[in-house]
Amino acid sequence: MQAKTASTALGRRTWAALLVFGLFGQVAWVVENMYFNVFLYNTISGDTALIAAMVAASAVTATVTTLLMGALSDRLGRRKAIIVAGYLLWGVSVGAFALVSVDNLGRFFPAAQAAHAAAVTVVILDCVMTFFGSAANDAAFNAWVTDVTTVDNRGRVETVLAAMPLLAMLVVFGALDGLTQSGRWSAFFLVVGGITCAGGLLGLVLLREPEVKRPAGESYFSNIVYGLRPSVVKTNPLLYLSLLCLAIYSMSQQVYMPYLLIYIQRFLGITDYTFLLAGVLLLSSALSVAAGRVVDRWGKLTSLTPAAAVALAGLLAMFFARSQGTVLVAGTVMLGGGMVTSACCQGLIRDYTPAGMAGRFQGIRILFQVLLPMVTGPYIGVAVIGNTGVTYEELGTVKQVPTAQIFLAAAVVLLLLAIPIHLLRRREGRSAG
Repeated sequence: MQAKTASTALGRRTWAALLVFGLFGQVAWVVENMYFNVFLYNTISGDTALIAAMVAASAVTATVTTLLMGALSDRLGRRKAIIVAGYLLWGVSVGAFALVSVDNLGRFFPAAQAAHAAAVTVVILDCVMTFFGSAANDAAFNAWVTDVTTVDNRGRVETVLAAMPLLAMLVVFGALDGLTQSGRWSAFFLVVGGITCAGGLLGLVLLREPEVKRPAGESYFSNIVYGLRPSVVKTNPLLYLSLLCLAIYSMSQQVYMPYLLIYIQRFLGITDYTFLLAGVLLLSSALSVAAGRVVDRWGKLTSLTPAAAVALAGLLAMFFARSQGTVLVAGTVMLGGGMVTSACCQGLIRDYTPAGMAGRFQGIRILFQVLLPMVTGPYIGVAVIGNTGVTYEELGTVKQVPTAQIFLAAAVVLLLLAIPIHLLRRREGRSAG
């Protein structure tokens, strides 16, 4: 176990930066992870396999980008410039989706090919915005968080950061979902792009460049592949077991998350879901933040098992939930437990990251958190959806409907978390002894 540090106070400016970049970045990721899927499904193609392909392509882009840019931020000894520039370009690339439509692509392609061209354009542009987002958020910002936090305060920091995706969903659903419901997708993308750009501008004021020890005597390529070396894995078993925990939780989440809004709309028949989601997101976020001090007091590994058990109970409850009231309760348990599970995993990863190497390990984190889950989870969801055979026809296009079985499949995946938790406990016990 790592020794405790003398001070755990972060200061107002650091907390402000954590909140701004945590929230503004997650607003953009919410749009990428959920609304691009709905945009593609509603306006271009109803094929859920195409959604899975887009998610997988984005995951590969995120992983490669974070490997490259995380190592670069270590080598330069700079995080702030990458964060600020990345957020600005990230916002521009999100806003560019305002130009994508079948009608616009029809000006350059025959009518029969316009829809396919629009779908391909969405996938490519998704990868472009993922590049900027991963450079700024996944690589530089997450390395910065590791630099400025300590073992003693990461439970609080991680539970707050874990709540940011849900608070971002609340912002998007509450303030902007009406634009998508009325088909005003261009305005939606322009507003979200502007919010993301604002994060970059605020970074000029809020961010302080942490002291980063630049690696000496190693090439840039060596830094990129550092975390992939078998010798590094062997030297840091607790780190890689923590990464495996995060991968399993994230895979479970990706079984249902890309299809969640479509499930609510088409399977449950809840078209006006703003207040339902707002309730789930507020209650889940409150649960996550409240758990922060408990996680710091009990320890991240000790807290991981009960948190995962709560998330599992929520997934099982979602399988049975049909009314807005039952979905509210089940969704709160599912997402609240999931956020605390994620926070415990993320905190353990930061604790076990070798000092001065936060940047080069961000790509490895994304490999486990994004690439592996996103090239497996959505396809598990597609297989489940395809086997149920529930469809509907809209304007001559047959569209698949996600069913409640996606939550059962997610629960089965989450059960695998017991294996790395057991191994972590055994190895931590040996270290303590």
